Amino acid sequence: MHDIRAIRENPAAFDAALARRGDAPMSADVLKLDEARRGKIAAAETAQAEQNKASKMVGAAKAKGDEAEFERLRALVSEKKNEVSAMQAEAKALDAELTDMLARLPNNPAEDVPEGKDEDDNVEVSRWGDIPAFDFKPKEHYEITGVAASMDFETAAKTSGARFVMLKGAVARIHRALAQFMVDIHVDENGLTEVNTPVLVKDEAMYGTDKLPKFGEDSYQTTNGWWLVPTSEVPLTYTVAGDVLEEADLPKRYTAHTLCFRSEAGSAGRDTSGMLRQHQFEKVEMVSVTLPGESDAEQKRMLRCAEDILERLGIPYRTVLLCTGDMGFGARRTFDIEAWVPGQNTYREISSVSTTGDFQARRMNARFKPADGGKPQFVHTLNGSGLAVGRCLIAVLENGQREDGSVVLPDALARYLSGKSTLTADGVLA
Repeated sequence: MHDIRAIRENPAAFDAALARRGDAPMSADVLKLDEARRGKIAAAETAQAEQNKASKMVGAAKAKGDEAEFERLRALVSEKKNEVSAMQAEAKALDAELTDMLARLPNNPAEDVPEGKDEDDNVEVSRWGDIPAFDFKPKEHYEITGVAASMDFETAAKTSGARFVMLKGAVARIHRALAQFMVDIHVDENGLTEVNTPVLVKDEAMYGTDKLPKFGEDSYQTTNGWWLVPTSEVPLTYTVAGDVLEEADLPKRYTAHTLCFRSEAGSAGRDTSGMLRQHQFEKVEMVSVTLPGESDAEQKRMLRCAEDILERLGIPYRTVLLCTGDMGFGARRTFDIEAWVPGQNTYREISSVSTTGDFQARRMNARFKPADGGKPQFVHTLNGSGLAVGRCLIAVLENGQREDGSVVLPDALARYLSGKSTLTADGVLA
């Protein structure tokens, strides 16, 4: 959510930030609505003062026995009361309209975010790992002999429809091992607090984390009003909604392994083969709540936490800084980590690490009390995948595949697989 005072003070800067995202200027519309709202509030306050003054005069007229003046003043009080009520209702409606307008406008990009229209304009920051050389044509994950029987799309389609998968046997265990491995690293080494969150949340939580009102079609809602989480960013971030935290208690760092649900609205025909883009998937999420001056450094720390997972698994990756046209609605700056997938001969996104500044905090009214006793200020919130479990499974299987249909698994997973290090061509761990 944007600060209306900042827009009043510098409308040109606000429009310039929108222009960097490719959006039309909005300051004139915002300020026109804001002026109307403030005008109604001022008029209601004036009418309220006149009502109060007349109310005091009613008693005096009654005491003097001036019946005509008494009736006139009583009628004036009633008139002003109705006038105040009507103006307050109009002001409330204008305030709701202004809030809705601001809620649909994207966050301002940070100054160091490159301008661009789409993913082609993203800037590569770094690469890690050597792309594996195969003396055979590498297959996509679902085509690998040792994987195919345990990655059941047909049964999933029978029970749930397209873009679902049932993982079975050894592949299901590898998937589970990856999630456990990630959470353990984040908790034991990266200092995050593990949280087992609900996957059903209220409107307020989706709104506070900028998923509503603009992106409701991208998520699933139950018939009684709950939303299935698109990621545990929503419940983790919303834990501080309405709070005034002590400065000494920041930063707060959380991680959660949850099911996630996305309708994938508008993605028809994209990545329909395999389990790259599913309606239901699992992710290990990272969320941080920080002081404003520490959020940029926190984003870099979170990025390293995610990159380190891939390095421990031996998965080549590259990190890119998203341009203004490819960045998410609520993000101020986003780094994507893209893992190498040999079956497609390309890098595919496996993590996004974003800082939102105070954009979400304003929507949630999440603040902190400065140690020096100053006025409460809005916190900064950050979120990042640490990592997407299914996509990590894809990368592990494709990078470790062998010509005979077996897969050599990362050493880091051995302790979660009873010491086993290979998925055989028969689909069992050995």
